[in-house]
Amino acid sequence: MTSHKTGTREEWLAARLELLQAEKALTRRNDELARQRQELPWVRIDKDYRFDTDEGPASLADLFAGRSQLLVYHFMFGPGYAAGCPSCSAIADGFSGSVVHLANHDVTLTAVSRAPLAKIQAYKRRMGWSFPFASSYASDFNYDFQVGHTKQAWDAGTVKYNFSEQDLRLPAGEESSRNSWTQALVGTDWETYLREGFGMSAFALEDGSVYHTYSAYGRGLDILWGMYPWLDRAPLGRNETGMWWHRHDEYDNQ
Repeated sequence: MTSHKTGTREEWLAARLELLQAEKALTRRNDELARQRQELPWVRIDKDYRFDTDEGPASLADLFAGRSQLLVYHFMFGPGYAAGCPSCSAIADGFSGSVVHLANHDVTLTAVSRAPLAKIQAYKRRMGWSFPFASSYASDFNYDFQVGHTKQAWDAGTVKYNFSEQDLRLPAGEESSRNSWTQALVGTDWETYLREGFGMSAFALEDGSVYHTYSAYGRGLDILWGMYPWLDRAPLGRNETGMWWHRHDEYDNQ
């Protein structure tokens, strides 16, 4: 027998209609937030960022692929990683199906990581992904957009992420267990793992100039996790205890 509250169809409908009003209010609030995002001032990009892509070397403007808007997913996959971050991988599983629709709406979607291109290409093959994925290995791009953190900032406890400074160093005594966890996760130690960050940034190309228009990090990316909107509507919700998700080819091994 379920421990959850039960009721009649009439009681369910009354409660559902009450909830519907709250859902509609949230939808309208989301529409307003989207409008506010679009009204942020644009910042011209003057630095010459360089990337490695499947088509060869590229500038930031080249990543637009002939369109006027570019969405970049900052994927946690550093040069020292053995594999891409499982969380970023779960998010990226939804990209391939969206790329064609965005491309036909004047928007290019690409992932960018500091891992060398050959490592990215091998991981894409493993995951079965077809969306664009560029390497910023020899560029300041990740550092400038707060998803790559220098050794100096790490040692000073002043890593800039999600519009604030953070100290991501481990308290004394936790190094061994956390390093073991990240070794199992991506094949590297805690510091090497967290000197990469995840997020997304938006850019516009107008009159030959590239402009930065928006960035988000942390839980600002919740909406990009394809399974979460579904779980939020499932009977038990997210029902999370720790990190329950894995790379999609690893579930049978858990």
